[in-house]
Amino acid sequence: MARIYTKTGDDGTTGRIGGDRVPKDSPYTDAVGSLDELNALIGVVCSLESPGEVRTTLKSLQDDLFLVGAELATPEGVDPKTKSRGIGDEDIRRLEKEIDGIESTLEPLKQFILPGGSVAGSHLHLARAVARRTERDIVALSRVEKISPKILQYLNRLSDLCFVLARYVNKTQAVPEASPTFGKSR
Repeated sequence: MARIYTKTGDDGTTGRIGGDRVPKDSPYTDAVGSLDELNALIGVVCSLESPGEVRTTLKSLQDDLFLVGAELATPEGVDPKTKSRGIGDEDIRRLEKEIDGIESTLEPLKQFILPGGSVAGSHLHLARAVARRTERDIVALSRVEKISPKILQYLNRLSDLCFVLARYVNKTQAVPEASPTFGKSR
């Protein structure tokens, strides 16, 4: 019987595709850890009450995030036959189309809104924040490893998509958006 634990990480390292090992506190593991957290959070949102088309979009995002993870886990110099398809222009355009379509159903923003609302909407706002952190972690990784710029573009659009999805879910669940009071009497 295969076991989930391998004990290979007991020395504080983790393996990548191609066999090399990196410290668990490296920019690489920060980036893939944030990516994993984002994917798990999107999975949480999929389990919450939201329109079916939102869950379909989120499941597609999860697939994409696995591609990003595989791309990050495959260092430069690894046999190209080992690499999976990476994130490309068509993925970024797909997110832009999703954003534009959803945004066309929403009232234009005239002020900042507080993250929150329904349970699914609040979690989507949290996913937006985690997507931004993931993007920052991958930028940090790109300073020490070659990273496809398409990954950064994709994550930038992904956080925008999470924002409009949060607004859309709140709208469909009739939860009004709240704006900050900026020191006004409460």
